[in-house]
Amino acid sequence: MLFYVFITVVINYLDRSNISIAAGAIGGDLDLSTVQLGLLFSAFAWTYSALQIPGGVLTDYVKPRILYPVILSLWSLATLVQGFVGSLAALIGCRAAIGAFEAPSYPINNKIVTSWFPEKERASAIAVYTSGQFIGLAFLTPVLVLIQSYVGWRGLFIVSGMVGILWAIIWYEGYRDPGKHEKANQAELDYISDGGGLVEDATQKKVKKEFSWEALLQAFSYRKLWGIYIGQFCLGSLFIFFLTWFPTYLVNYRGLDFIQSGFLASLPFLAAFVGVLLSGFTSDFLVRKGWSNELARKAPILVGMLLSMAIIGANYTNNTTLIIFCLSVAFFGNGLASIGWVFVSLLAPKNLIGLIGGVFNFIGGLSAAATPIIIGFLVEDGNFEPALFYIGALAFVGFCSYLFLIGKVQRIEPKKRQLS
Repeated sequence: MLFYVFITVVINYLDRSNISIAAGAIGGDLDLSTVQLGLLFSAFAWTYSALQIPGGVLTDYVKPRILYPVILSLWSLATLVQGFVGSLAALIGCRAAIGAFEAPSYPINNKIVTSWFPEKERASAIAVYTSGQFIGLAFLTPVLVLIQSYVGWRGLFIVSGMVGILWAIIWYEGYRDPGKHEKANQAELDYISDGGGLVEDATQKKVKKEFSWEALLQAFSYRKLWGIYIGQFCLGSLFIFFLTWFPTYLVNYRGLDFIQSGFLASLPFLAAFVGVLLSGFTSDFLVRKGWSNELARKAPILVGMLLSMAIIGANYTNNTTLIIFCLSVAFFGNGLASIGWVFVSLLAPKNLIGLIGGVFNFIGGLSAAATPIIIGFLVEDGNFEPALFYIGALAFVGFCSYLFLIGKVQRIEPKKRQLS
């Protein structure tokens, strides 16, 4: 089941990042400025962020086996359509559609992991599926560059969309929740449940869930939740730089050729892949050894946020090797800090995991909406140095958020309203 989530994450980020590969060709064909490219990069996040909370609520109502292939098919279709449009407005519309349909994806991922894994294995599971966004981009970035070199940017979008539609069919045929999987015996279900996994018994009587504004208010009412929300915004800002502006930075500002930039761009993603796996497995290992959640869960994220500030070092050298080294260290740190979803599963009230996950990703998604546009203005004169300072400063803010706001790592028990 974790393999299904991993592959879906790879495809998810394939469809987010292909725009960064195609940006140079699109900008040339449509005569776009850096500010217009920033708007195009940002369009995905407008709807993705805005629909996180509804997407999280939807996740609490609709089973992953049904919801995931539906949204996967729809965002893949929108990806494919990008290959047939010919204006900035149409491309922005397609990117916004992709963002809308991808909105429930990470709340679904978190719900699946919370259902299939006990708490002591959950950070490792989150690290494995999160690594899909890094390993997929590391190995697929050169592949995407080569695809575009043969079939152009339009063909790149068409190929990407077809892959997603095929995987949606495979997902529907293969995925099941633990209580309904024919190979999950009672001993395994007990192991998951006794370890804190939220297993729903196949024979359990269905309880109708109703949305309440009070539940939404609770999602914004706790300091420890704001700690992970702010941290996710800061983490997302570094990630979205690599997902959007990074190839342009290498080609236009650092003077690398297009093919060379495709291969060099894969190195920071490989570093992030190593970072996220190291973070998840180390965190779970420390928990099994009896370390507190305050140390075992927070330490990788705090170290990762500090290392992410290394991106500023690229401003002080013109050596390509050192530039890639600084960016790889920063993205390694981003990988270390990318197990933030474990805090959603550990802190959120049991009946609000989808909603809290939606709010968490909503705040993180705001960075994807704002940062590409901010960078577009910061680099309008061709100088990327202010943009890297901006990203480094946000990494420090994220460090402070996890250090000072979260406090004790334990599940929130919502206070019941007193009757008068």
